[in-house]
Amino acid sequence: MPHAKQKVYHLSHTDLDGYSCQLITKRIFDDISYYNSNYGSEIDSRIETILRKIYIEGSDDNLILITDLNLTLQQAKNLVKGVENSPKNIELLLLDHHKTGQECADLYDWYYLDTTRCATKITYDYFTDLGFDLKELETYVDVVNAIDIWQSESEHFELGKVFMRLVAGSREINRMLFSEQNSEYIFHSLERAMAYLKEENPHIALDDAIHQIKKSYFMQNQQRNNTLENLIASFVVDMLSLKKEQMAVHYKGYKGILTYSIGNTSLIGNEFLVRNPDFDFFMDINSRKNISMRANNKVDVSKIAKELFGGGGHANASGGRCESFKDSFEYDKVKEQIQEIMTIGENNE
Repeated sequence: MPHAKQKVYHLSHTDLDGYSCQLITKRIFDDISYYNSNYGSEIDSRIETILRKIYIEGSDDNLILITDLNLTLQQAKNLVKGVENSPKNIELLLLDHHKTGQECADLYDWYYLDTTRCATKITYDYFTDLGFDLKELETYVDVVNAIDIWQSESEHFELGKVFMRLVAGSREINRMLFSEQNSEYIFHSLERAMAYLKEENPHIALDDAIHQIKKSYFMQNQQRNNTLENLIASFVVDMLSLKKEQMAVHYKGYKGILTYSIGNTSLIGNEFLVRNPDFDFFMDINSRKNISMRANNKVDVSKIAKELFGGGGHANASGGRCESFKDSFEYDKVKEQIQEIMTIGENNE
């Protein structure tokens, strides 16, 4: 039976329903780590990461909680096998509402399925029944339920649409590179948005407030107000600067930083290079194999783009395409591929 003193690893979906499940457990457990996933092989990757984490740092009493994600039968079997092979004690609990999980629900008693409610409401009701006081979230849960299972007749439906867009539009912090900060940002946005639940015409009031809600997160460590784009760039560069050595790649004596789908490459790349003069270039790759490079007069990135990726452009701003790139849900595997291409390119000179 789950209890507040367990070490919890909470894996959930990447939409409003998924993050709202985590907002609930955030109020219950003292020691909890958050993971998010879309469907498919990313679930396998996240489960493997959680099991490794438990092996390295888990307590004597661990809970793997999965919400708003249905597992395939093979994924469920692999999870059970991983738990059985772990030297640590691990309890499993899955709370979901997708009908495609019925086969797993029929087989495992830890797999709770109810297609009549969204996962947030299932999670809310489950822990309320265990005695946890979550009354402050009751209206919010009803809003999420109205939009997630599409109760268009509900008084909460229009507000749910705005909440859903708030999460869908919160892509400013890359989930692969900065998963903890990504979760913090979305939690911050949802909790600020809850203040509008009691407003007159709350859907309109929240819609008007979204821009300021976003800015309020990125302004936390800033000395003065700025445009949202500049605040985001400064925030992201702060995080990149802390991890820059872990993200460094090397080519022909030049040192660069490699990011993945960072967004706004020009602004972020240029600011990073100005603030980190020990780096010569900035490189970003995305899931579509596209490469974007920036420099600050220390190296001609058009030559690097041409030599490695058949691309080109300007000396300080170039791009290309990495045809051999295999997308991954883990940054280390992305970096390993790019550094190998760079090393081979050096050796072929």
